Amino acid sequence: MEFRNLGRSGLKISEIAYGNWLTHGSQVEEDAARACVRAALDEGVTTFDTADVYAGTRAEEVLGRALRGQRREGLEIFTKVYWPTGPGVNDRGLSRKHVFESIHGSLRRLGTDYVDLYQAHRFDYETPLEETLRAFDDLVRQGKVLYVGVSEWRAEEIERALKIADEMGFDRIVSSQPQYSMLWRVIEEEVVPLCEREGVGQIVWSPIAQGVLTGKYKPGQPLPEGSRATDDKGGADMIKRYLDDDLLTRVQNLRPVADDLGLSMAQLAIAWTLQNPNVSAAIVGASRPEQVADNVRAAGVKLDADVMKRIDEILGETVIRDPAKTVSPRRRP
Repeated sequence: MEFRNLGRSGLKISEIAYGNWLTHGSQVEEDAARACVRAALDEGVTTFDTADVYAGTRAEEVLGRALRGQRREGLEIFTKVYWPTGPGVNDRGLSRKHVFESIHGSLRRLGTDYVDLYQAHRFDYETPLEETLRAFDDLVRQGKVLYVGVSEWRAEEIERALKIADEMGFDRIVSSQPQYSMLWRVIEEEVVPLCEREGVGQIVWSPIAQGVLTGKYKPGQPLPEGSRATDDKGGADMIKRYLDDDLLTRVQNLRPVADDLGLSMAQLAIAWTLQNPNVSAAIVGASRPEQVADNVRAAGVKLDADVMKRIDEILGETVIRDPAKTVSPRRRP
């Protein structure tokens, strides 16, 4: 395993982080989830990412039990706050009330006294940004949170938060967690340049585009049974934008590139995200331990300029680059 600094902070995290968005407490049984976490630990993964909303808070519970008995100082545990975790009007968003109540719930479910990184899971247009940042800063002062970050924020939102933090003496954002892959590059035009200047690192999710970049979805063929595209618990909605025969054909044309490098398709896709120097880690998920073992082989892989150019030529206009695709709800869900 290779390690990188999280942004300009002194925190080192594993290049491959293990995430449990659509798996723990939802798609796979707990025994399988624990086996995947063990596989990640065995492969040298130290960074684990979750959120209070995943599987209706069950994902945090499963991860907490799976990590029980591990040396806490040797792990980096990340979670998030914003999406609804209860029926009340204040069980959502980034108000001081919800931030404080959510961190206490997350710590209890994860079985830890603190999280290494606490992330605002979307931008909250209904809460003054100063209120959210002060609440985060208070949690840092209390030792319940070591670093703060955001997820799926636009460049102007990150910039505004950094300005407020500097003016008010709050802990600065050190990370951004966006979707990023060969096919989804909306952060490259605005978010990445800003974050490079300001010392904010990217922890990217969906580096294999919900499984599309593994090549298992074939043009003109039925969807594989048991795949993300047939999942009725949230996975199918995310992946459907990629299930286009032209795009799937282009993905198949990446196979010779991976073969030439001695990589699996998934390893090529994950390694591609790690070529961006602003990326601190790529988050992978898994329903089977062997998937973890395959994915972590992307750590430390270097792709030369000719390979990167070849990938761009193959994918062509199917790549999504519009920064306006990063969207937070105008009103809390």
